[in-house]
Amino acid sequence: MKVIHVIFALLLICTFPVLGMRGAGVTVQQVRCETLTNPEGIDATRPRLSWEISSTKRAIEQTGYQILVASSEEKLAADTGDLWDSGKVTSAQSIQVAYGGKLLKSGMRCFWKVNVWTNQGETGWSKPAHWSMGLLNYLDWKGRWIGLDRAFAWDTETTFSRLSARYFRKEFVATKTIQHAAAYIIGLGLYELYLNGQKVGDQVLAPCPTDYTQGVKYNTFDVTSLLKTGQNAIGTVLGNGRYFAMRQAYKPYKIKTFGYPKLLLNLIITYADGTKDVITTDDSWKATADGPIRTNNEYDGEEYDATKELTNWSRVGFNDKNWLKAEFVQEPGGAYEAQMNENMKVMETIRPVSIKRLPTGTYLLDLGQNMAGWVRMRVKGPRATTVTLRFAESLQANGEPFTRNLRDAKVTDVYTLKGGGLETWEPTFVYHGFRYVEITGFPSVPTINDFDGRVVYDAMPTVGTFGSSNSTLNQIHKNAYWGILSNYKGMPVDCPQRNERQPWLGDRSTGAYGESFLFDNSRLYAKWLTDIEQSQKADGSIPDVAPAFWRYYGDNVTWPGTYLTVADMLYRQFGDLESIRKHYPSMKKWIDYMADRYTTDGLVTKDKYGDWCVPPESKELIHAKDPARQTAGELLASATYIRLLAVMQQFAQLLNKPDDAKAFGAMAAEMKTAFNTKFLNGETAHYGNNTVTANLLPLAYDIVPEAARSTVFGGIVDKIVNEHQGHISTGVIGTQWLMRGLSANGRPDLAYRIASNRDYPSWGYMAENGATTIWELWNGNTANPEMNSGNHVMLLGDLLIWYYENLAGIKSAPDAPAFKKVVMKPDLVDGLDFVTASYQSSYGRIRSDWAKKAGQFTWTIHIPANTKALVYLPATSADLVSESGKPVAQAEGVSFLRMEHGKAVFDIGSGTYQFTCKL
Repeated sequence: MKVIHVIFALLLICTFPVLGMRGAGVTVQQVRCETLTNPEGIDATRPRLSWEISSTKRAIEQTGYQILVASSEEKLAADTGDLWDSGKVTSAQSIQVAYGGKLLKSGMRCFWKVNVWTNQGETGWSKPAHWSMGLLNYLDWKGRWIGLDRAFAWDTETTFSRLSARYFRKEFVATKTIQHAAAYIIGLGLYELYLNGQKVGDQVLAPCPTDYTQGVKYNTFDVTSLLKTGQNAIGTVLGNGRYFAMRQAYKPYKIKTFGYPKLLLNLIITYADGTKDVITTDDSWKATADGPIRTNNEYDGEEYDATKELTNWSRVGFNDKNWLKAEFVQEPGGAYEAQMNENMKVMETIRPVSIKRLPTGTYLLDLGQNMAGWVRMRVKGPRATTVTLRFAESLQANGEPFTRNLRDAKVTDVYTLKGGGLETWEPTFVYHGFRYVEITGFPSVPTINDFDGRVVYDAMPTVGTFGSSNSTLNQIHKNAYWGILSNYKGMPVDCPQRNERQPWLGDRSTGAYGESFLFDNSRLYAKWLTDIEQSQKADGSIPDVAPAFWRYYGDNVTWPGTYLTVADMLYRQFGDLESIRKHYPSMKKWIDYMADRYTTDGLVTKDKYGDWCVPPESKELIHAKDPARQTAGELLASATYIRLLAVMQQFAQLLNKPDDAKAFGAMAAEMKTAFNTKFLNGETAHYGNNTVTANLLPLAYDIVPEAARSTVFGGIVDKIVNEHQGHISTGVIGTQWLMRGLSANGRPDLAYRIASNRDYPSWGYMAENGATTIWELWNGNTANPEMNSGNHVMLLGDLLIWYYENLAGIKSAPDAPAFKKVVMKPDLVDGLDFVTASYQSSYGRIRSDWAKKAGQFTWTIHIPANTKALVYLPATSADLVSESGKPVAQAEGVSFLRMEHGKAVFDIGSGTYQFTCKL
């Protein structure tokens, strides 16, 4: 017994250190495939896998990983990676790790986990995760497209087309015990899918819009739990969406339409014995357009007649003898593509703040927040009572809804009661941009408890938080947050309220970058790059709107150039090199196209929009008429093209294309010389007509000769301070570089002054005048209402980037994308006493909380595991810095590097730190 005890004690001594290393607070979490959690129906045949490492320790670095991918949960649990066993890979890479196993085929289900080695122990296996493959080839889709390719008596096909929803159903038998079932659906324009009376998924307004002649998106659902052995029923409702276009009879040469709604669906049932059944769309399905959704139009609203509800229509046993036979219809033409970006969902429900009766006898509901989505209504009254809801962003002076800025969008929902009890209703196939709702015909006195605001946008995580001692900055950040989410609609649109709602490229040239600090928009913008590619003409031309629902091929530089800058953002912020690789040929084609057709005197000078929406000289104007406020389009185009050449040079280097990189670099150098020859006034060292934008772009794009940089920047400062009294004077193009340009050249105080203003023109002026989002115009409360959206994001420019990178000091190092190395370097300006911010990077959460008080600077930083940071502290000596109450020299994970421009620079590993120094 004594010998046994001794052996057992020795085993404990040997085992505990190993267990301690595995369980010593180092774990792996947030495992993702293609940056999604357990995605269904992907079409990436080498999907990229990512994970986060969590630890309470400092300076955690990954040294290796092992990934197992199995064809079943049981095999994965047994540590058998029959699809891929990477073995132990010595690497610090923990995001965008490409699958390297067996060939993945249509419908395959893949189960995976990862084990990570670090410099402070092993994590052990992550929790199991999974993904499934979509239908990867055209021939994998069975069945035919079905629809009803005509209007019905209650429909109207005019400029204001009013088309009812189409309902389709089919009953079928599952003959054996079901092991798994997956539904693959392309429902155009929009669909709702039901199995045995239950809605499939929680998405709304699906799928995301595309140019359906070029590509159509399918969604995949695991529907195993909704089916049963024996008789089943499937039902689908189709809405119009962007397919049956909102204004197709108005300027058909400009507005693209695609036809009547249509459907392709495959339901693949795998039985316990390994056999399969495939339920497909064909002419055995039944269909009707005589249901409760009488009309649905994104601009005009939805009309729902509850007296025509089809009770239990998606359940077994429904009597469909009066329904029509579904018809075979022509397919849309676009390639079938898995939707890899998130669907829209009801992401938040907000309570109204007030309701009041107007002198007209109608009621006005105030949600307290400009938003995009719809209203959910609870109502009780007699059968056939009609309630009308009309939406607006703002009010007239008499308190009634202001709708002139909506142009001809009718933005009205109509609900007809069935009677007999409390009814709850919300629309299915439309959304509105609004704060106020005019209610007509409500059968009793409505209260705020009868309504909810349903906030709808793409189901992407919020990744950024920001707060400060300046209430104006905080309000602008909140307004930006609401404006951005309002305009995520399966593509980035310009506005959610009027008869436009188009994905303009120029709005997101820098906007996408700023938005990425608030939302994980990586999948949306990767999808949008495909939209842009699919809209490119054979000769290389790229439109100003993509998908090209409006045929605007203006061949300018600044709007189509967004194709490149968004790809750059995806790499910089998320480490997405694949998007660059995928789109490089198309981007190069456009670069060559513009150079071949529009080179004049060694410069590409084609422009269309100028510095769009500069603050005009009169608050009643939309655009400035004063030439002194306008920047020459040739200068804008040339400077932007030079910058895009530098972006292409970087892309070529990343993709190991040295000849391309050399050619782009040489072309940029020649154009810089030509640019300075044409636009630089040597005597006074200013560009063009000396607007802030004319000088700012050459400075930001490294075009200005070194000897002239300080003079050019001095001219910018003089313009802002003396001519514009510390206010903004730039439009969409200049504002993309204004805040960072001022900070980068030593004047963050001036950027702060601009950001803090509450008089015209400024972002604060919008808030001062009641805005809860961002306006389209600096003078959005006084200019022509026809171009006066109250919910736009294009004027944000680089403001949000400046918030996070300059005020909070959270920036990804240029040589280590996706925040693998973080540069922590806040701008400390007089009047700003503290900033508290966080950003959820691909590696984990980064936090920056700093405060100035009584001559002391305190800064709490958190850096996620497997990353490092360069930290810049406002100290004249490293000896004056302490960390967590100790001299910094004694701090774990901290190394002093150098003094730089009056700041002490430290290298730190992951973990949480609290630095203190005297100011």
